[in-house]
Amino acid sequence: MGENVIHCVSTAKMSDRHRKALREEFPGLRFSFFENIAQAENVLPDADILVTYGEDLTDGIIERCGKLKWIQVISAGLELMPFDAIRNRGILVTNARGIHAVPMSEYVMAVLLQIVRKTDEFMKNRRNAAWDRSIRVGELFGSTLGIVGTGAIGRAVAEKAKVFGMRTIGVNSSGTPQPHIDEILPASRLDELLSRSDFVVLTVPLTPRTEKLIGARELKWMKPTAWLINVARGAVTDEAALVDALRERTIAGAVLDVFTQEPLPQDHPFWKMDNVILTPHISGRSPMYMTRALEIFRHNLKVWLRGEGEWVNRIDPEKGY
Repeated sequence: MGENVIHCVSTAKMSDRHRKALREEFPGLRFSFFENIAQAENVLPDADILVTYGEDLTDGIIERCGKLKWIQVISAGLELMPFDAIRNRGILVTNARGIHAVPMSEYVMAVLLQIVRKTDEFMKNRRNAAWDRSIRVGELFGSTLGIVGTGAIGRAVAEKAKVFGMRTIGVNSSGTPQPHIDEILPASRLDELLSRSDFVVLTVPLTPRTEKLIGARELKWMKPTAWLINVARGAVTDEAALVDALRERTIAGAVLDVFTQEPLPQDHPFWKMDNVILTPHISGRSPMYMTRALEIFRHNLKVWLRGEGEWVNRIDPEKGY
């Protein structure tokens, strides 16, 4: 191939089916596929485009990518990206924001039903062959769901919650109205959302503004009967304060899919708490994940090649989202 052929390097593991489809759709490009950044080391200096999960880049790697012009991150989280180095080089960044809306909103509805219909207790009784009809179950209908972060995931959660007859309150930085959310509050009124909600779901990106957004003060604003559901990032909560609130039962419980340290250490208190539902960062998992992520990449690649059109999910490196 000639020297001017655009070289796209992927360090995101993908199936042969996806690799073949990209090569067939864009025959004029050179594609190099790897399963991690270490395998790609020798070709990085020649990469014009880098496809990555966004967790494997450092200042040093950006420096080695002398020709790099665009990074397509095929996940939504960008907190590990070396944005100073990227900004200094003027490298374009896009991500896959929005592809998690379906699986993560289904996860939230699943755990909401798990809480009110007491499925854990019935599962325990099944194992013990115990017939107990005295367990008091509840309903989602008529309860209030507070959504902290009203992007694609938050809106998808709200849409499903409305089907169950829930009232939805959202908070975002501007207070801008959003579909399926009955009431939107600005960030300055987070206390009001927390104090009125029966369930609070966190769907914000992790940025300096959202780190430890939910701490001891915020947890005290919540109802003692309320549950906190975190599908954002572990560091959006103050985990030590959350442990205290759960131990003291100042909130009813928490559903946690994300943690400050992953894997969660085996000696962490969360593991043994009876008012915690814990999953290993799987709320966004879906057999459709890569297909949806590559749809965004394909669109952006066509914009790149044509030199015109609207980028999907172009990131502001100053803000980090």
